[in-house]
Amino acid sequence: MLAKVFKAYDIRATTPRPLNEKLAWQIGWGTAELLLGEAAEELDGDPMSRTIVVGRDMRKSSPSLSQALRQGMLDFGADVIDVGLVDTPFISFAINHLGCAGGVQTTASHNPAEYNGFKISRMKAKPVGEGSGLEKIREFAALVERDRVERRHGREEKRDLWGPYRDHVLALLDPRLLDGRAKIEIVIDASNGMAGTMVPNLFDGVKGVAITKILFDNSTGEFVHEPNPLVESNLAQLREEVVKRGAAFGVCFDGDADRCMIIDEKGAPIGCDLLLGWLVGGFLESAPGASVVYDLRSSRAVAEAIRRAGGVPVESRVGHVFMKAKLAEIGGVVGGELSGHFYFKDMFNTDSGARALVAVLNQTLRDKKPLSKAIAPLRSYCQSGEINFENEDKLGALKALRRAYPTAKTMELDGLSLDAGSWWCNVRMSNTEPLLRLNLEARDNATVETMVKELSRVLGKRVAH
Repeated sequence: MLAKVFKAYDIRATTPRPLNEKLAWQIGWGTAELLLGEAAEELDGDPMSRTIVVGRDMRKSSPSLSQALRQGMLDFGADVIDVGLVDTPFISFAINHLGCAGGVQTTASHNPAEYNGFKISRMKAKPVGEGSGLEKIREFAALVERDRVERRHGREEKRDLWGPYRDHVLALLDPRLLDGRAKIEIVIDASNGMAGTMVPNLFDGVKGVAITKILFDNSTGEFVHEPNPLVESNLAQLREEVVKRGAAFGVCFDGDADRCMIIDEKGAPIGCDLLLGWLVGGFLESAPGASVVYDLRSSRAVAEAIRRAGGVPVESRVGHVFMKAKLAEIGGVVGGELSGHFYFKDMFNTDSGARALVAVLNQTLRDKKPLSKAIAPLRSYCQSGEINFENEDKLGALKALRRAYPTAKTMELDGLSLDAGSWWCNVRMSNTEPLLRLNLEARDNATVETMVKELSRVLGKRVAH
């Protein structure tokens, strides 16, 4: 059963089968064994080296799974701080605020209601994924049986950290918004997820931020629409509400509020790569010459915008584990993925939907123009969007693609990237399915359409949306 719930970046599956309280206890034990072992070396003698912070989202299975997880940690001998119902970025903040051994959020992010899982971070909120500790947790968990272990009885306490969390986030907001000298009206779609709790706790009472409407703020564990802002149909109500209310922009969060999609004042979604390209100016103004990390599938316009603002563009593999590690490695100030994850140095090199909202508010105030006009200069290329192709021989297809374009520049940071001059693309393999994922860009739509059709002959059968 354990093999079925461990994924590349986290633990996630349907409940109660295969993920249930029995497995949650084992995972808690294994997580404590990993995190406490690491912290003992770096926090020698510090009581916090035995402390793990645990939170949960609003899913109906989260209370019992979180309780079983915590019990596994306690039985191993870890001390546990239960921070309750929180968004996932809250855990990253809490780990650093408390200086503890690590933390776990009980969540299945954007997945449907019948799913749940765990996102695990070590000291300083560094991510735990496959190849960076998750495989060890799986091994530790597989070797333990609850009825046959000696329980060491760690201590547990509940703690409310919303006040310090709010202080940290609002300290990053433009002072003109905090004191009411400026005002920006926005609409929020909480997706029946943790944004329904996070947004009021962090932004209520901020004089310059007028949240005219919060859609789907009832965090019951049941979703009116799938809590995935990347699916365009999930944005319909938000787009309509933004236009109706004349808001500056709208924000749709995913289930655990670590990522978001921005809607401009005309109701149009903004690609997350272009949004990053727009935001970098504000960050590089206060950190000239700093590095910015971007998803290698991004438009060329992003790297160009970073250079224009005086920064250093750095490509990264797709996935939060890689993005966080790269941002920390190079000392970058900000980073972003097409998926809506935005990463920030001032949020401990982790992703945060709340911090992304602060960044958009700050840049909107700086630009003093409608968001659609601010983004327009970045729409200098034409993009295919991500297209999936069925293929049972994924490696063979990538080799054939390389042979088909021998003069193109190639890179294999993540899958295969080709740059033929008039067009460029990235093709990645799915970790779990016989699928290849294509992102292609060119200077005009005609070239995009021609090359997608041409590459399709090598990549396989195109999957309908």
